[in-house]
Amino acid sequence: MIFIVVKQPVRAKCADEWAALVEKFSALVRAEAGNISYDWYRSPEDPNMWVLIEAYRDEAAGKAHVESDHFKAAMAEMPRLLAAAPEIINVEVPGTSWSEVSEGS
Repeated sequence: MIFIVVKQPVRAKCADEWAALVEKFSALVRAEAGNISYDWYRSPEDPNMWVLIEAYRDEAAGKAHVESDHFKAAMAEMPRLLAAAPEIINVEVPGTSWSEVSEGS
């Protein structure tokens, strides 16, 4: 599974536009055959910092995602709304889905 976390610092004046853009984009990504999850979170400490947590079945699914028309359209639109370059963690992890928490069981 490909697991990705992206911190996106959004310009304060673009907050409403960002929320609308990611809502539309998220629905398209979640419909991709190889998508496991795709969720945005807004930092409670900094309302202009958005964090994306996404997961894809495998490398082929990740490749299909970045080659999709909706990804290319979002990448053309998102940079003008950002206050700085995003930070990313992109790793391959074992498995094909989320696992149950085992601590404390």
